[in-house]
Amino acid sequence: MDRDDTDVMPAYVKLLVAEPQRMATFYEALGFTRVHHDPVFVHLRWARHADLFLVAMPEGLALPGKRGLGVLLCFTAGEVALEALAQRAEAAGASVDGPREQPWHTRELMVVDPEGYRLTFVAPSPLPAGLSPLLS
Repeated sequence: MDRDDTDVMPAYVKLLVAEPQRMATFYEALGFTRVHHDPVFVHLRWARHADLFLVAMPEGLALPGKRGLGVLLCFTAGEVALEALAQRAEAAGASVDGPREQPWHTRELMVVDPEGYRLTFVAPSPLPAGLSPLLS
Protein backbone atom coordinates (compact mmCIF):
# COMPACT_ATOMS: atom_id res chain seq x y z
CA MET A 1 0.00 0.00 0.00
CA ASP A 2 1.29 3.44 -0.94
CA ARG A 3 0.92 5.39 2.31
CA ASP A 4 1.09 8.71 0.45
CA ASP A 5 -2.00 7.93 -1.64
CA THR A 6 -4.64 10.44 -0.49
CA ASP A 7 -7.49 8.13 -1.57
CA VAL A 8 -6.37 5.33 0.75
CA MET A 9 -7.40 5.39 4.40
CA PRO A 10 -4.71 3.54 6.36
CA ALA A 11 -7.10 3.12 9.29
CA TYR A 12 -10.66 4.09 10.13
CA VAL A 13 -13.37 3.33 12.64
CA LYS A 14 -16.91 2.02 12.08
CA LEU A 15 -19.55 2.57 14.75
CA LEU A 16 -22.81 0.62 14.67
CA VAL A 17 -25.55 3.14 15.42
CA ALA A 18 -29.33 3.00 15.67
CA GLU A 19 -29.86 6.32 13.87
CA PRO A 20 -27.04 7.20 11.44
CA GLN A 21 -28.52 10.51 10.24
CA ARG A 22 -29.21 11.78 13.78
CA MET A 23 -25.72 10.75 14.85
CA ALA A 24 -24.17 12.40 11.77
CA THR A 25 -25.85 15.67 12.75
CA PHE A 26 -24.32 15.33 16.23
CA TYR A 27 -20.82 14.68 14.86
CA GLU A 28 -21.12 17.55 12.39
CA ALA A 29 -21.99 19.85 15.32
CA LEU A 30 -18.63 18.84 16.85
CA GLY A 31 -16.80 19.79 13.66
CA PHE A 32 -16.66 16.58 11.61
CA THR A 33 -17.28 16.96 7.87
CA ARG A 34 -19.66 14.68 6.00
CA VAL A 35 -17.74 13.06 3.13
CA HIS A 36 -20.47 10.70 1.88
CA HIS A 37 -23.76 9.23 2.98
CA ASP A 38 -26.36 6.74 1.89
CA PRO A 39 -29.16 4.93 3.76
CA VAL A 40 -26.74 2.41 5.31
CA PHE A 41 -23.76 4.52 6.41
CA VAL A 42 -22.38 8.02 6.83
CA HIS A 43 -18.69 8.73 6.21
CA LEU A 44 -17.36 11.56 8.39
CA ARG A 45 -13.91 13.13 8.61
CA TRP A 46 -12.29 15.03 11.47
CA ALA A 47 -8.97 15.57 9.66
CA ARG A 48 -6.88 13.85 7.00
CA HIS A 49 -6.66 10.14 7.90
CA ALA A 50 -9.10 10.63 10.79
CA ASP A 51 -12.24 9.10 9.32
CA LEU A 52 -15.29 7.71 11.06
CA PHE A 53 -18.11 5.66 9.57
CA LEU A 54 -21.54 5.57 11.19
CA VAL A 55 -23.12 2.30 10.10
CA ALA A 56 -26.83 1.56 10.49
CA MET A 57 -27.39 -1.33 12.82
CA PRO A 58 -28.72 -4.31 10.83
CA GLU A 59 -32.41 -4.94 11.34
CA GLY A 60 -33.07 -7.31 14.22
CA LEU A 61 -29.60 -6.85 15.74
CA ALA A 62 -29.44 -5.74 19.36
CA LEU A 63 -26.21 -4.86 21.11
CA PRO A 64 -26.47 -5.59 24.82
CA GLY A 65 -24.67 -3.33 27.28
CA LYS A 66 -22.99 0.00 26.75
CA ARG A 67 -21.69 0.91 23.30
CA GLY A 68 -17.94 0.92 22.87
CA LEU A 69 -17.28 -0.25 26.42
CA GLY A 70 -13.54 -0.05 27.08
CA VAL A 71 -12.75 1.77 23.82
CA LEU A 72 -11.74 5.42 23.43
CA LEU A 73 -11.66 6.98 19.98
CA CYS A 74 -8.94 9.63 20.03
CA PHE A 75 -8.68 12.62 17.72
CA THR A 76 -6.05 15.35 17.76
CA ALA A 77 -7.89 18.62 18.38
CA GLY A 78 -5.64 20.54 16.00
CA GLU A 79 -6.63 24.20 15.78
CA VAL A 80 -9.90 23.64 17.69
CA ALA A 81 -9.80 24.84 21.31
CA LEU A 82 -10.85 22.06 23.68
CA GLU A 83 -13.07 24.45 25.66
CA ALA A 84 -14.95 25.46 22.50
CA LEU A 85 -15.31 21.80 21.53
CA ALA A 86 -16.70 21.02 25.01
CA GLN A 87 -19.30 23.77 24.58
CA ARG A 88 -20.32 22.45 21.14
CA ALA A 89 -20.62 18.90 22.50
CA GLU A 90 -22.74 19.96 25.48
CA ALA A 91 -24.98 22.07 23.22
CA ALA A 92 -25.47 18.98 21.02
CA GLY A 93 -26.56 16.91 24.04
CA ALA A 94 -23.35 15.04 24.87
CA SER A 95 -21.91 14.44 28.28
CA VAL A 96 -18.45 15.95 28.61
CA ASP A 97 -15.49 15.45 30.95
CA GLY A 98 -12.62 17.90 30.84
CA PRO A 99 -10.52 19.20 29.38
CA ARG A 100 -8.05 17.73 31.84
CA GLU A 101 -4.28 17.80 32.02
CA GLN A 102 -2.80 14.30 31.67
CA PRO A 103 0.54 13.08 33.06
CA TRP A 104 1.68 12.22 29.52
CA HIS A 105 1.76 15.94 28.61
CA THR A 106 -1.58 16.30 26.88
CA ARG A 107 -4.88 18.01 27.62
CA GLU A 108 -7.83 15.77 26.88
CA LEU A 109 -11.56 16.25 26.51
CA MET A 110 -13.82 13.21 26.71
CA VAL A 111 -17.15 13.38 24.91
CA VAL A 112 -19.80 10.67 25.17
CA ASP A 113 -22.04 10.74 22.11
CA PRO A 114 -25.82 10.22 22.32
CA GLU A 115 -25.46 6.47 21.71
CA GLY A 116 -22.75 6.04 24.35
CA TYR A 117 -19.52 5.94 22.31
CA ARG A 118 -16.58 7.74 23.94
CA LEU A 119 -14.36 10.12 22.02
CA THR A 120 -11.29 11.84 23.34
CA PHE A 121 -10.01 15.04 21.76
CA VAL A 122 -6.34 15.63 22.52
CA ALA A 123 -4.13 18.72 22.50
CA PRO A 124 -0.49 18.98 23.58
CA SER A 125 0.26 20.56 26.96
CA PRO A 126 3.10 23.02 27.37
CA LEU A 127 6.18 20.88 27.93
CA PRO A 128 8.85 21.31 30.56
CA ALA A 129 12.20 22.37 29.14
CA GLY A 130 14.10 19.55 27.48
CA LEU A 131 11.13 17.32 26.57
CA SER A 132 10.08 16.78 22.95
CA PRO A 133 6.41 16.79 21.96
CA LEU A 134 4.51 13.53 21.44
CA LEU A 135 1.95 15.13 19.14
CA SER A 136 3.23 17.21 16.30
